[in-house]
Amino acid sequence: MDLKKYELPNLPYSLDALEPYISKDIMDVHYNGHHKAYVNGANATIDKINSIVKGETKGYDLAGVVRNLVFNVNGHKLHSLFWRAMAPSGKGGGKPGGILGDMIEKQYGSFDTFKQLFTDSMKSLTGTGWTVLLFDKETGRLEISTIENHFINHIAELPIVQIVDEFEHAYYLQYKNNRNAYIDAWWNVVNWDFSEEVLKRYL
Repeated sequence: MDLKKYELPNLPYSLDALEPYISKDIMDVHYNGHHKAYVNGANATIDKINSIVKGETKGYDLAGVVRNLVFNVNGHKLHSLFWRAMAPSGKGGGKPGGILGDMIEKQYGSFDTFKQLFTDSMKSLTGTGWTVLLFDKETGRLEISTIENHFINHIAELPIVQIVDEFEHAYYLQYKNNRNAYIDAWWNVVNWDFSEEVLKRYL
């Protein structure tokens, strides 16, 4: 079997589709700059590992190589989810229906309560990273969690149902250091159809 390298996925919408909530300039830098860099970094690290395996590289720091691989691959995969977890302005936001809507009502009592807890989690994240909504098939529960940087403190086996990038490059060009304003704006482009699609795969 031929081994493949990582590729930058196509965005599911145009760079300006999330405006006015997330600007075209941010999307251009975020997607064409940062996400592409993670893809290139992952592939370069794989090349280095292959060189080590073949005995062509000497004096390497394997722990550093592995950490670099994890950082770049997670950067790529988390961003790939993030693009799909948002929808163009006018098509995202609001309250989820379907399976997810029912689960939220059952577990949290109301969407407003869930939204407040998820928002509080986003706004309390220390440093840079991600806030995610996970689904645990074993308990039928939705779990709110955070990811520091790209090094996942992730509950094993639980799929990501919704995800928010909280690195500065996700908002600084538009919101400067006001991350809370970006978080409030993000609720207008959240893609609940993506969440529903993920849940249906695991039910």
